[in-house]
Amino acid sequence: MEQVLSLKQQIANVWKLSVPAILTQISSIVMQYIDSAMVGNLGEEASAAIGLISTSTWLLGGLVSAVSVGFSVQVAHAFGANKFKEGRNILRHGLITAIIFSLILMIIGLVICEPLPMWLKGDKSIWQDATYYFLVFVITLPFMQLNSLTSSVLQCSGNMIVPSLLNTLMCLLDVVFNAIFIPKYGVLGAGIGTGLATTVVSIIMIIVCCFGSKKLSIINKDHCKFDKIILSKALKIGTPVGLEQVAMCGAMVVSTMIVAPLGNVSIAAHSFAITAESLCYMPGYGMAAAATTLVGQQIGAKHFKMAKKYANISVIFGTILMSLMAIIMFILCPFVFKILTPVEEVRTLATTILRIGLIAEPLYAVSIVASGALRGAEDTLVPSILNLTSIWIVRIGLSIILVGSLGLIGVWIAMASELSVRGILLLIRQQTSKYYFKNAKNETLIEEE
Repeated sequence: MEQVLSLKQQIANVWKLSVPAILTQISSIVMQYIDSAMVGNLGEEASAAIGLISTSTWLLGGLVSAVSVGFSVQVAHAFGANKFKEGRNILRHGLITAIIFSLILMIIGLVICEPLPMWLKGDKSIWQDATYYFLVFVITLPFMQLNSLTSSVLQCSGNMIVPSLLNTLMCLLDVVFNAIFIPKYGVLGAGIGTGLATTVVSIIMIIVCCFGSKKLSIINKDHCKFDKIILSKALKIGTPVGLEQVAMCGAMVVSTMIVAPLGNVSIAAHSFAITAESLCYMPGYGMAAAATTLVGQQIGAKHFKMAKKYANISVIFGTILMSLMAIIMFILCPFVFKILTPVEEVRTLATTILRIGLIAEPLYAVSIVASGALRGAEDTLVPSILNLTSIWIVRIGLSIILVGSLGLIGVWIAMASELSVRGILLLIRQQTSKYYFKNAKNETLIEEE
């Protein structure tokens, strides 16, 4: 029978899981701020080089995340049902899949790293730096994949503290390594610093998850065999997320191609504005991680009504947090950009476009947290379709229409409009999704027994 919790207890559980994840996300963004400031001091060309290929790194990172989602959601369901042996077997399958998949991605990245800046229509002056940065990124992809998987699995098993601490450590290491390598190697040094930080922490994360956790340790003598059902389910959950990431990041690559002809100042301002905005929406991603865990575990325990309640609570608090952050950033962004870049023209343009984007932050919060909650319920296909429809039709369509007359400002008006549309669509899906109650009949039978 489903455990009855008061609203106060439900809210407490949401915050218990979300706060460590939010702190991790914020520390990650602080790291990006420091990275941007370090690179920004090298000049607008250095910032533009990283900004040019940033959407491509997001694309690969999104695919990495999709693999993690496919297995970590299953772990949440298994742990919710107290099936710890099943959870360990899911992790084993996830590790093998992650290694193979990330190596394939790395090979593809190595092949395209040299022509990529040219394909993105960047200025010739930044091609070499952009290539070097992307090269280092793809070399560290297997470590990034394993870190993502083991971190997500630990979170979905209910352990939010350790992944949060280790990812915070990664941020600190990144700053230290960047301070060492950026003065010597410039943009390449930024890539080396981030790559080394990712590698070190991923190794620690793997040890903690696969050997240090009693419930997840893969050295338990479970005699687990290959289970095609686990892979099939991971494919079912992760494929829509992966396709969504490909299409969404592909749209962002197209956006970069729309922005690139506007010049290095626009590319740099665009990149800095995205970095500054990320401080606002990272709390949303932290809340989304908590929602995935809570909803997934409640679904696994067949507490379907409670799963829906946790999802709604997470969406509400995620929206409140991101709205408050947006208000603060709207006021402080001129001072933020003074830290990130010494170029006045870049600072002025970045401030203007960021303030446009911040208007959409509340509905952006809804889309982020609702997506996380729906993933916990295994509802990934329809949300992915909604996301893709929104970004390709609204954002890209409006950007193409507005960029000619308004330049970068037009691109950000299109972005704010699209985020608002996406938030409304995901809110409707969150409230109408049948996945929260797809096994409601089974729940009734269990309660009667």
